[in-house]
Amino acid sequence: MPELLSRRRLDQPRQQRRLSVNIDPDTFGRLSERLARLLGTGKYLFWQTLVVIAWIVLNLTAATLRWDPYPFILLNLAFSTQAAYAAPLILLAQNRQDDRDRVSLEEDRARATQTKADTEYLARELAALRLAVGEVATRDYLRSELDKLREDLDGRGPRNRARREDSGAAHLG
Repeated sequence: MPELLSRRRLDQPRQQRRLSVNIDPDTFGRLSERLARLLGTGKYLFWQTLVVIAWIVLNLTAATLRWDPYPFILLNLAFSTQAAYAAPLILLAQNRQDDRDRVSLEEDRARATQTKADTEYLARELAALRLAVGEVATRDYLRSELDKLREDLDGRGPRNRARREDSGAAHLG
């Protein structure tokens, strides 16, 4: 029985014993973005130009330091290697920026949709309030009605004038 426990399970595939390097894609992406930002600066171009000029001058003039004679094959190889690594890193950085832009755009659309819904709700509420206020007596309307009532009670209103005129005509007649 102990022999069975030491065996591997047959219902599961064997795990291969390889040396694996775990690279965090997010960390690698941030590193590539930093490198892409560096490669696009004037400071980098300035220093690269100085290195290339020094390389060429040393290889043309210094007889003992000529490690890369005139066709500058080693320099061309260095540029090719740099380009071979820079292009994919720049594309990776652009893809990550596109992903961030896409997420930001989706958030903006959701926010705009919510804002539109909120605005429509507030417009409906404002319309309902306008209708409700239209049905309510306003202060000016109440004031004018109270003034009319006061005039009627004081005997100066239009109804009282008509009554006085009628009663005056009755006394004359």
